[in-house]
Amino acid sequence: MPDTRAPLTDATKADALAVRPLETALALHAEFYADPAWLAFEQREVFGASWQLAAHQGELVNAGDHVVADIAGKSVLIVRQADGSLKGFHNVCRHRAGPIAMKSGTGATSLRCAYHGWTYKLDGQLKMAPEMNEACDFHKEDIRLTGIRVHEWQGLVFVALSDDVPPFDEVYAGITDRIAPVDLSKMKYTRRDSYDIACNWKVYIDNFLEGYHLPYVHPGLSKVLDYRAYDTELFPWYSLQHSPLRGGEGIYGGENAWYYFIYPNIMLNIVDGRMQTNRILPNGNDRCIVEFDYYYAQDDETQSRIAADQEFSDEVQAEDIEICEHVQIGLQSGVYTAGRLCPKRESGVWHFQNLLRKAYARRG
Repeated sequence: MPDTRAPLTDATKADALAVRPLETALALHAEFYADPAWLAFEQREVFGASWQLAAHQGELVNAGDHVVADIAGKSVLIVRQADGSLKGFHNVCRHRAGPIAMKSGTGATSLRCAYHGWTYKLDGQLKMAPEMNEACDFHKEDIRLTGIRVHEWQGLVFVALSDDVPPFDEVYAGITDRIAPVDLSKMKYTRRDSYDIACNWKVYIDNFLEGYHLPYVHPGLSKVLDYRAYDTELFPWYSLQHSPLRGGEGIYGGENAWYYFIYPNIMLNIVDGRMQTNRILPNGNDRCIVEFDYYYAQDDETQSRIAADQEFSDEVQAEDIEICEHVQIGLQSGVYTAGRLCPKRESGVWHFQNLLRKAYARRG
């Protein structure tokens, strides 16, 4: 067995990227969490090659409403059209790469570059280019913003930078049917909490993907979730952790908690009447940003639980942050050897890391 503490070489990388059965699986090599050289590859081949959560429909209600978002290290612009559809563009002017929009906004009638004033229609067609009348063979009708794909689902807005991403309906297949009668589209955005955490983005996701740590890291949450009945199901592009609820009165509604992870960096934490979306974004190789967006049903019973739900979530998040930051220290220590995964409790980690292995194998 190669020394998994040593830096990866051409000879050892193949072994580190091997997809093993769950019963004999190892965790990812520490280099994938500690070496900044992998981050540019991940931005292009992981985040840039997948559907990314970019906004919610409450930000894009009327024609001209627009959202500026950072996706895979690139600025993108999403605009509500007069016919109610959405269009997405790279937020890059076709003149000299200036920003079409500096920030999100509402009710725009056109899109004007902040650099030189080139102005585009909401559909991306160039409308006006100041003082370009002396330019030979310059035709406004031939110039459009570079488009990206956009998809709306259950009140959320996603984009894809690549044409090669799997069909959206394939990636998210079965989720709404599984959680019925919970209706995500009826929930209203309430607030966002953002956390800047001293760990690689994958550390945070690995931690989310297993309930193995619940009895040791989350004493309060362990009283609400039934650890003995806690299970994980695997699908082509996502995994589901499910637990019956017990003793969560006043905090959670209903009888079940569903924790969805959609590759590579989106989480949907769902109970009756409430959804949290988590978007995990790299902030360098040893830090990440975690965006928590809260959505609630508008009935009186759900509204009465919001304060307790958010206070409890803050407690759980603080516990996760502390342990994830310590794990990052361990991964960078130079002494960690990739450990065996627990088949009963860490199948979600195995599933995620194998999807990453397939992506990493594309790096020459």
